[in-house]
Amino acid sequence: MLQPNARWRILEQDTTEVTNLVNELNLSQVAARLLVNRGFTNPETASEFLMKDEPAFLDPFLLKGMAEAVNRIQSAVEKNEQILVFGDYDADGVSSTAVLVTALKMIGAGCDYYIPNRFTEGYGPNNPALQWAKDEGYSLVITVDTGISAVTQADFAKEIGLDFIVTDHHEPPPTLPNSYTTINPKQPGCTYPFKELAGVGVAFKVAHGLLGRVPNELLDYAVIGTIADLVPLVGENRLLAKKGLRAFQTSDKTGIQALKDVCGMTAGEVEADHIGFAIGPRLNAAGRLDSAIPAVELLLAESREEADELATEIDRLNKERQKVVNDISKEAMDVVQEMDGIPEALVVAKEGWNAGVIGIVASRLVEKFYRPTIVLTIDPETGLAKGSARSIEGFDMFAELSKSRDILPHFGGHPMAAGMTLQSEHVDSLRERLIEQAKTGLAPEAFIPITTIDLTVAVDDVTIDVLKEIEELSPFGVENAKPKVLIDDVKLADIKRIGSDSSHLKFQFAGEEKTLDGIAFRKGDLFEHITPQASVSAVGTLSINEWNGRVKPQLIVDDLAVKQWQLFDWRSLQLNRVGARLEDLPAEKSIVIAFQEKTFAACQERGIVVYRSSDPLPSFTNKYIVILDVPSHREELYCLFEEGSKPSRIYVVFSEEEESFFKTNPNRDQFKWYYAFLKKRQSFKIADLKKLEAHKGWSSETTSFMNQVFIDLGFIQMDDQYLTIVEAPAKKALSDSKTYQAKQEQTWLENELVYASYGQLRELFSERIGSNASQKKETIVHGL
Repeated sequence: MLQPNARWRILEQDTTEVTNLVNELNLSQVAARLLVNRGFTNPETASEFLMKDEPAFLDPFLLKGMAEAVNRIQSAVEKNEQILVFGDYDADGVSSTAVLVTALKMIGAGCDYYIPNRFTEGYGPNNPALQWAKDEGYSLVITVDTGISAVTQADFAKEIGLDFIVTDHHEPPPTLPNSYTTINPKQPGCTYPFKELAGVGVAFKVAHGLLGRVPNELLDYAVIGTIADLVPLVGENRLLAKKGLRAFQTSDKTGIQALKDVCGMTAGEVEADHIGFAIGPRLNAAGRLDSAIPAVELLLAESREEADELATEIDRLNKERQKVVNDISKEAMDVVQEMDGIPEALVVAKEGWNAGVIGIVASRLVEKFYRPTIVLTIDPETGLAKGSARSIEGFDMFAELSKSRDILPHFGGHPMAAGMTLQSEHVDSLRERLIEQAKTGLAPEAFIPITTIDLTVAVDDVTIDVLKEIEELSPFGVENAKPKVLIDDVKLADIKRIGSDSSHLKFQFAGEEKTLDGIAFRKGDLFEHITPQASVSAVGTLSINEWNGRVKPQLIVDDLAVKQWQLFDWRSLQLNRVGARLEDLPAEKSIVIAFQEKTFAACQERGIVVYRSSDPLPSFTNKYIVILDVPSHREELYCLFEEGSKPSRIYVVFSEEEESFFKTNPNRDQFKWYYAFLKKRQSFKIADLKKLEAHKGWSSETTSFMNQVFIDLGFIQMDDQYLTIVEAPAKKALSDSKTYQAKQEQTWLENELVYASYGQLRELFSERIGSNASQKKETIVHGL
């Protein structure tokens, strides 16, 4: 058995809806089931999602405030007023700034941009920056990806004679800023049909309104924030992402070309992951470590020389950011691991941690420990702790933090993430409260992560054609996650470790007619926990692997499980090497057993925790049983596995001090000849046995064994010099001798335990454990 890292929740689909999509849209069962999982349960909505007919962008003037904003901007252009675009320092804010600045210049506006510094100014518009804008001659400020909470800043702008337009996508607070106008699809009274635009999506709609047409030339900017800000990739966001990825792939903008080059992106097709894991982090890195201005300058760069220089700087900052994140993550994890047990919630704080990356660190801690987590950096000069929170399923972080408003003067967020500022003296109190809230609000199983599985697929059903259909559901992201599939309980045609450090696993899953390649990155250590004969269940994502001109499906494995008990064959190990192997097994799950006293004593000398087979033993259920040596009788082995004992693994060493099977084992004809020989002579000198042994080719152990059997049976007597036949002994079979019985038992044990094939040995244990020894993993059925 191998337990998965997560609880597996397998979604179910209505078979009628699936069949309808298969018939009406000519889809495979796999593609149809995936669409039903995503809520597209009829041919009309499914066809719309698949964009069978090219959809159109929504009318930007359906957004509340759009008409007023466009009119004011056009008036500013006509009057040669200076416009300042006020952005944010993340990838969404940076790309939003690039979109609006470019659109404004396209209509002839005099404009520039302003990005606040995360460390000196903080998030969003601030009064000193607005005063600077007024002093520099700007008369109109337009926010992008920020501003919806800038109530006091809007009032200040009005006081100093600045028109202040807000374009944002964040949740509006109870009181909105008193701006010239506000564009936010989530604001009260806005009837725009799609509410989930990113900040760059809103900026793109403003550009659409200003130009009077869809600004296709800005799609390569718009796709960056749309994907990087993790907004749902459905509705208009899906259209922005799908068109934007194509535009990004063919973009002639020097900044984007330089950015692609520094990311190592070839001329191949650009996917959402390229934006999410390569482009976005680099643009974010500038604002996380210093100023986001180089990121904006890169996107807007006109000369290739300037673009290359900025891209190199952005890449350097990203590498620095990665190192900072890794260093802080290690420090934070060390803090947790030094605790007396892992608490139900984690709140870790330290002076000097970089405030720009603590959100990433919080995510790392959740990934490692799966606990609601807050990471705080403390400023010793102000005494303030600034933090980022990340949560787990079932724990509403925003709601739980709301219970501590008395010590959290500034916080905001949503169920899975939040940000906050508090006095450092209140950190311990916050930790105590959050632990208690998690302890009382979450069941024990809630601390095991959940993986949602779209469907179970057979190896033979995974074809290139099916994968191409799945690709039609891309781009993948929030609310349209890359499909996860389960290959359930299949045999392995091959398993091996790969990579320069053997840190990865490569599989071949066996189907009825073909195999499916699989690869599990950074899971090489599981090689020792999966027997080649095991039936494996694997969860992951399907992809097309192109290598050396060959195109094959493959499964990128995220999690693995073996539902049945497993037998691990350690019979080739010397007993003195077993200790090192035991160190790789969890002590709390391992039960090490010795039958022979010499084995028990040797293990104790080496510091190995071992049970005698005759000791009271703990329950075997879900434990790893390690059997070190061969018992004296098979019943000793059988008695270990009483009814209901269901170990998840058995490791067999079956070490022997000496192997009697090869030492001596005379057959019945040899016994018959030897007894007739002795009976004919009635008495035989022990000193002459060597001549007899040489004549017959027997060992001294053979004659010694037969002599002892005959003595057990009362057939002969023996003193120091002679073997003497007993007159008229009672008739007995060889099996009546205890010596003969012990020898035959030892021969059976060696034959069935030490020299048996793996399959024979597994069958022997299966008979003792019972077929119900397999422990099925937990399956959470969707909707229950």
